[in-house]
Amino acid sequence: MAILTFLISLAGATMLLLYAVRMVRTGIERSYGASFQRLLTGRQSHLQAGLMGLILAIVLQSSAAVALLTSGFAASGYLAFPTGLAIVLGGDLGSALIIQILSFKLDWLVPVLLAAGGYLFVKTEAKKARQLGRILMGVAFILISLRFLREAMDPIRGSAFLPAIAGYLARDYVTAFLAGGALAFVMHSSVAAILMCVTLVQIGALPFAAGLSLVLGANFGSAFIPVWLSRGMDLRARRIPYANLALRGTWAVLCLFGANLALRAGWLGDPQGGQMLVSAHLAFNAALLLLALPLCTPLGGVFARLFPDPAAPRAQPPGRPVSALEQGSYGSPAQAVANLKRELLRMADQVGAMFRPVLELYEGGSKEQIRAVQQMDEEVNACLSGIRQYVAAVPEEAFSEEQLKTARSLMEYAIRLETAGDVVARRLTVLAGEMRKKELRFSRDGWLEITRMHEAILANMQLASNVLISDDLESARLLSLEKTELKRMERDSRKRHLRRLQHGARDSFDTSDIHLETLRALREFNSHIAAVAYPVLYRNGQLLETRLIEEMPDLEDAAETTAAGR
Repeated sequence: MAILTFLISLAGATMLLLYAVRMVRTGIERSYGASFQRLLTGRQSHLQAGLMGLILAIVLQSSAAVALLTSGFAASGYLAFPTGLAIVLGGDLGSALIIQILSFKLDWLVPVLLAAGGYLFVKTEAKKARQLGRILMGVAFILISLRFLREAMDPIRGSAFLPAIAGYLARDYVTAFLAGGALAFVMHSSVAAILMCVTLVQIGALPFAAGLSLVLGANFGSAFIPVWLSRGMDLRARRIPYANLALRGTWAVLCLFGANLALRAGWLGDPQGGQMLVSAHLAFNAALLLLALPLCTPLGGVFARLFPDPAAPRAQPPGRPVSALEQGSYGSPAQAVANLKRELLRMADQVGAMFRPVLELYEGGSKEQIRAVQQMDEEVNACLSGIRQYVAAVPEEAFSEEQLKTARSLMEYAIRLETAGDVVARRLTVLAGEMRKKELRFSRDGWLEITRMHEAILANMQLASNVLISDDLESARLLSLEKTELKRMERDSRKRHLRRLQHGARDSFDTSDIHLETLRALREFNSHIAAVAYPVLYRNGQLLETRLIEEMPDLEDAAETTAAGR
């Protein structure tokens, strides 16, 4: 009975730990995720890249999340292999620092975190304040789960079961190493797995030798997580996770045999306690970072040969990528809908390629750069034309009413994407050209506001693609909330701009019309992108409430305009 109680308590504590780590990461990603691309893809040395990875791992509470972000940017061509690998190695050290912080006895902090986090999440409406509340509660739940884990060991500490397992793992360090690797992979969180091992050593449930082998195994197993999660990505994206696995695995195996040989020979004395285990974990990752940084560039060629770029497709007419739609060929209704979604993703990527360099055009884009972005709108228009023809020719007798409705809603979203492309090609690029022609510059605060809106829209575009693929209600609801948040950002920026005019800011006077028109264009662009959430919300009976919430800022804007007119 004691064993059953132990297993149930252990499972509960483990699930709470995993949920808490994910809760913290989600809160940070929703608040600051749009800034990660700018941070990761800036020009930096290998050492600076490692430091950036360290910081991001602490922020995201996950080295695997850093590895996936880095892989995605490398696949898109924004990040070179050596820099990406240095960022991932730094992320591993950052996750070790998280464990150092969380391994301290911080139970006294739990009520404070719960009270502050709960108030911010429940009682405030501002996005960043709510997500800060989520983060604080997540940290509190991590501390609670670790306390549950310690308490779960009490019923069996005096039994013969735990000492037998602990003794076996201490003697057979290879088994302990493999068990640690499996634990980290199954939990999909090296932070959670190693915190569990440290806690077991702290309370005396495991000897230090067994805990060290488990932690080294967890380091090895954690390198498999981004490899597994990136298995469906482009070959270029998979180079960095595999290189990290090779370096991390080799170093873990060498340390396993070296450390156990030293322990058995008595060369390391008699290390004890969870804090010593955390220090060993930190030393492992710090040494790996220092040893591997000089290898980042040479490994680029090795893994480029192991994971070569895909063969170039047969030549197509310039500027006209291959469409996912074959007019007149539909197959099953499910296949036709899948084809439409693939074409919409291609269309969304094209719109994203138009929108991404907008800030560069504002800062000093040439006529040729502006014209290149405007010409990309032709491909977006061609995508819409193809989708319209495809849906118009759908054989209605072979499709149910619900399937026809889905196809038409996808076509409606294609229209919204095409309109979003027009916002870039006919408004934002024109405004950028006017800035260049008149040699204008936004005020520092005004430029920061526009930059933040641009970053938020880029994050919303990624979220919109996720909604398009998965039809996930939670993602659709989040996208709708982000749309409301961007409206609030636009309104607040407009108010701050008017205050700057009142205080006589020269830069704000010179760029006033362009600033306000840019804000309106960014808001309209985001509204078109977020429209993919409407069908999902409607099917789940939440569209009416969401639209009411979203229309409230518009009513407030109307009231402000009326008041100003008076």
